[in-house]
Amino acid sequence: MAATSRGTTPVPPDVRPRLTVLSGPSGVGKSTVVAHMRKEHPEVWLSVSATTRRPRPGEKHGVQYFFVSDEEMDKLIANGELLEWAEFAGNRYGTPRRAVLERLEVGEPVLLEIDLQGARLVRESMAEAQLVFLAPPSWDELVRRLTGRGTEAPEVIERRLAAAKIELAAEAEFDTTLVNTSVEDVARELLALMKVL
Repeated sequence: MAATSRGTTPVPPDVRPRLTVLSGPSGVGKSTVVAHMRKEHPEVWLSVSATTRRPRPGEKHGVQYFFVSDEEMDKLIANGELLEWAEFAGNRYGTPRRAVLERLEVGEPVLLEIDLQGARLVRESMAEAQLVFLAPPSWDELVRRLTGRGTEAPEVIERRLAAAKIELAAEAEFDTTLVNTSVEDVARELLALMKVL
């Protein structure tokens, strides 16, 4: 998981892009927005999280996530190699620190797509990070999206819905809220916040 150095000159801190953190409840469409945005602007670097969760159909190691064992995750945490980590729905997720810092150093816009716990931990360790909350158009729409996936057991969906209520209540902790009524519009607004447009 270690990132390789790109051999480029560090960018002065006053012109360096800020780390942007995108968070919001499960099922709100974070991954869809990010995929659309990166298709249009591949220069935005998305941090790939490590997780102890098993891959879903079609997911590849190192693309959607670094899929690691519990023992490997324990080592990453113990060695301080994660910018943040959190447990969610019985699995642990974390952001590899070194890759994020290296890309910010060379002036690349960096995006993290993480949960509420992770966003709070990033705020503690990188106060200058920009936290963006992605909200659903309504609670009913969020329930429809979560149950319509068909990839998780009913008890996992129940846990996600319970967590979503807590996450929605934390919206005020974020710098900006974007409402996901249109993937294209939200992706454009997010790029503008990241000063990529």
